[in-house]
Amino acid sequence: MKIGFIGLGMMGKGMAANLQKAGHALVVYDLRRAAAEPYLANGAVWADSPKALGEQSEVVFTSLPVPADVEAVVLGPNGLIEGLKPDTAVFDMSTNSVAVVRKINAALAEKNIYMLDSPVSGGPGGAASGKMAIWVGGDEQQFNRYKMVLDAMGDQAAYIGPIGAGTIAKLVHNATTAVVGVALAEVMTMGIKAGVEPLELWEAVRQGATGRQRTFDRLPKFLSSKYDPADFALRLLHKDVSLAVGLGKEVGVPMRLVNLALEELTEAMNRGWSHRDSRVSGLLQVERSGIPPLDCDPAKIQAILDADKS
Repeated sequence: MKIGFIGLGMMGKGMAANLQKAGHALVVYDLRRAAAEPYLANGAVWADSPKALGEQSEVVFTSLPVPADVEAVVLGPNGLIEGLKPDTAVFDMSTNSVAVVRKINAALAEKNIYMLDSPVSGGPGGAASGKMAIWVGGDEQQFNRYKMVLDAMGDQAAYIGPIGAGTIAKLVHNATTAVVGVALAEVMTMGIKAGVEPLELWEAVRQGATGRQRTFDRLPKFLSSKYDPADFALRLLHKDVSLAVGLGKEVGVPMRLVNLALEELTEAMNRGWSHRDSRVSGLLQVERSGIPPLDCDPAKIQAILDADKS
């Protein structure tokens, strides 16, 4: 397949290389022609503009730093929209904004061109190795049409839903990464300042229940709203977090996120939920957000968990 690829930076360079390894013919464009030289040496064709690239490509992938770059490449002067043929598709693998994704989709749809937001997760190492998630929103038939190409770049290409869904999934994931990173720094500094050697502390806690669990594998009870019977009662977690906050004060370590978590647990306790599972505080956020109570089928949740183990 003749594939256009725009953006040969930290992520794009690995994905483009894997497309070539899979035998696809590439047409490439980057602000720096030097970034394209390795691909040109392996038979890729250089395009002088996004428009020129679109004219030569059956499908196009973009991997760019910020939403404004994607908008300019697709909709700007000499942009892809001026060169792409009807019934072709653009997969944007950048971390974009939902508003920009939908704006581009609407503009391309007027010309019978498909837009699919397809952000990736795996870092530069995953982009190079092909061990990378690709979350795709847009027309499902187009996802299926180009699934083979996506599989050449990542081992976990998944269709998430309509346009914007892939971007939403990526923002959920990366915001979680940010919050967890701050929380880990907070609790580890408490433990270290309280007197435990850092490496021994890390080695120990990574073997606990939370340490062994994938971050998002903590969500089945939240998804199904089934907090009874408790695996670990709210009153017990409230006691433990209270002790952690007390230790932080004792050793002089600020515990902003842990104090916030304690406030959530206290509010849940005040609802009379002390006997319920400790994760029941998630109901408070569901109420605040104004979404309907979650009611995912526990059997379907378990099937997803089991599939990951097989």
